[in-house]
Amino acid sequence: MQQMVRMTDNQRGSLFMVLSMAGFAVEDMFIKSAARAMPLGQVLVLMGGLGVLWFGIMARRAGQPALPAALRSRVMVVRSGFELVGRLFYALAIALTPLSVASAILQATPLVVVAGAAVIFGEKVGARRWALTALGFAGVLVILRPGLAGFDALSLLALIGLIGFAGRDLATRAAPRTLSNAQLGVAGFAVLALSGAVILAFQGGPVAADTLPLAKALGAACFGILGYSFLTRAMRTGEVSAVTPFRYSRLLFAMVLGMTLFGERPDLATIIGSVMIVGCGILILSRRP
Repeated sequence: MQQMVRMTDNQRGSLFMVLSMAGFAVEDMFIKSAARAMPLGQVLVLMGGLGVLWFGIMARRAGQPALPAALRSRVMVVRSGFELVGRLFYALAIALTPLSVASAILQATPLVVVAGAAVIFGEKVGARRWALTALGFAGVLVILRPGLAGFDALSLLALIGLIGFAGRDLATRAAPRTLSNAQLGVAGFAVLALSGAVILAFQGGPVAADTLPLAKALGAACFGILGYSFLTRAMRTGEVSAVTPFRYSRLLFAMVLGMTLFGERPDLATIIGSVMIVGCGILILSRRP
């Protein structure tokens, strides 16, 4: 306890970020596992419903409306649209491709955000950052291997998912400041439920699931909520530039879980591409333009 007291805000924020990424990686693991025994869409609908319930209660306890009028603003509608794309396609990527590959591709999201912020918001991005961004995108191509024998078209699901999440993050910058994290949580998990409903419509509807798959869906919801909560604490505790690079710890957790539970063995191209993405991302986020 005394050691925790001596930790700086940046150190505590970094710890919260690592815990957040561990939570999200376990969430992905539970989604992939549950989707083997029940429709993926059904898993996401259950998760979304539980998340809306939890954050709705948190908002009400804080004396806030769970669904304020600001959620219907143009910016939030755009944000929800991008999040729908991200949630839908990344969930499909988790279910249909190796967890380590989907997570590795997702790590390029900050690179897209940097490029998008320069184009949309006019933020200053120097030549070094542009070069690192291009090199990071090259890492994604190394993992995807377009035109080569190892190319898996299903990996494009994760690529579309990362574009959706990057668009969500960019739209969040313009979101009304009056919205609390609990209210944003309600909106986010409502979109998750909606994405599940879209997938479920193509899967023929819900099925009567056994206890174990339902428990896995509950586990995914719980760890998703924990991940979101720790992420919020991380961003509010330390400096953004200090804690954000620790987002990349999610890839390590995902690879360990993928190898341990699903027998995945990332090949050399996946490892090289992951190193390129993570290395470029850390350099972009931890240094000035």
